[in-house]
Amino acid sequence: MTTATAPPSAPPPPKAAPPVPAPGPGRRGGVRGTRGWVAACFLLPALALLGALVLYPIGYSVYRSLFDASGTSFAGADNYQEVFTDARIRTALRNNIVWVVVAPTVATALGLVFAVLTERVRWGTAFKLVVFMPMAISMLAAGIIFRLVYEQDPDRGVANAVWVGIHDTFAAPAPYPGARPRPNTGLKEAGGGAYTTWAAVRAGSPVLMPLVAVKPEDVAGAKDAAPARPAAGKITGTVWLDFTRGGGGAPGAIDRGEKGLAGVTVEAVRDGRTVASATTASDGTFTLPPAADGALLRLPAANFATAYNGVDWLGPALVTPSIIGAYIWMWAGFAMVLIAAGLAGVPRELLEAARVDGANEWQVFRRVTVPLLAPVLAVVVVTLMINVLKIFDLVYIIAPGSSLDNANVLALQLYQSSFGTNVNQGVGSAIAVLLLLLVTPVMVMNLRRIRRERKERR
Repeated sequence: MTTATAPPSAPPPPKAAPPVPAPGPGRRGGVRGTRGWVAACFLLPALALLGALVLYPIGYSVYRSLFDASGTSFAGADNYQEVFTDARIRTALRNNIVWVVVAPTVATALGLVFAVLTERVRWGTAFKLVVFMPMAISMLAAGIIFRLVYEQDPDRGVANAVWVGIHDTFAAPAPYPGARPRPNTGLKEAGGGAYTTWAAVRAGSPVLMPLVAVKPEDVAGAKDAAPARPAAGKITGTVWLDFTRGGGGAPGAIDRGEKGLAGVTVEAVRDGRTVASATTASDGTFTLPPAADGALLRLPAANFATAYNGVDWLGPALVTPSIIGAYIWMWAGFAMVLIAAGLAGVPRELLEAARVDGANEWQVFRRVTVPLLAPVLAVVVVTLMINVLKIFDLVYIIAPGSSLDNANVLALQLYQSSFGTNVNQGVGSAIAVLLLLLVTPVMVMNLRRIRRERKERR
């Protein structure tokens, strides 16, 4: 006898999910959905600040640029016409173009080089810290620092101290800069800073060549001058400082205690040609060969040339490049840090694959590293372009009054037109509007780049 078994019961059907309520009049669907009045409460303070600090000043600047200096008479486009016809403002506009082209490019290039090279340097982190450190300094402090760096006096300005040191390494300075003969003592000017004897010299008669206006430090430790002894067939003489400390002594005569001038070049000149030359000894004496008999003696200008004082960094010709150099010193570290962050995200396998394929380091850098860093480089360049368009404080602090017009930029001219001696806030507002128009294309380009990157990530 068999027993029938019941088939297994089917599992119960799943419960239906509760219906999602449709969004009502005060509710919006989606993950970011919220009530409209709540969003408005959060956005209103930001919109109020945006309007008060950005929109209103822009609108008022455009409005004010259409009126004259007093602000009562409508001027139309006269202020904008003055912006493009005034010589100072045109200089400022030209300098701004130089700033936009040079400063971001050089700062970004240096940042790229620093970021790539410090990857393989043992002390790369310390180097990056040193390069980035100027970013912690305000523009005011940096301007004061570089105003001192560019001082004309080599004893105070670092730039000229280095430059003069390099120059004097290859060109020896004059032994007695600024010295000159004592008047009415047998020497006359020969042009170009040189001096010659009045008459031809003869062998057997020592020649006296007294000088004055020699700096005390140039004869510190010098020996006393000695009268030259006659030599058969030769020309002898003495070059000395014809000055007796404490007074006394006879002009044109070697008195006790007067110092000989060593290292002075003496030339014998006949018919415009140098036939012989000699250099004075420590006691100021010199001896010329018989060929000098009957010739004029000349002290070349090289003996008295003014000491090389370096480069006029803040002069009209170099003031703008010098200030750009100070800006690059500050912002190259900023570029380096951003580029180094982008470099850290570059896939190393791509670089290794390029090296395996036979590319050298320069080819890897130029054809792999730089293209992969192109978005980061674009961010750095655009940021620095916006920054240099409004540069003001560095120019105002570093440029001296004599070169301020040559270093002028639009932001500085805006300040001078609006609050300087000849106040014309109509022209100042027109310059502000021009600056806004110059910055706008860069901002639009930056926004398009950001949107394009977002689409690529999606």
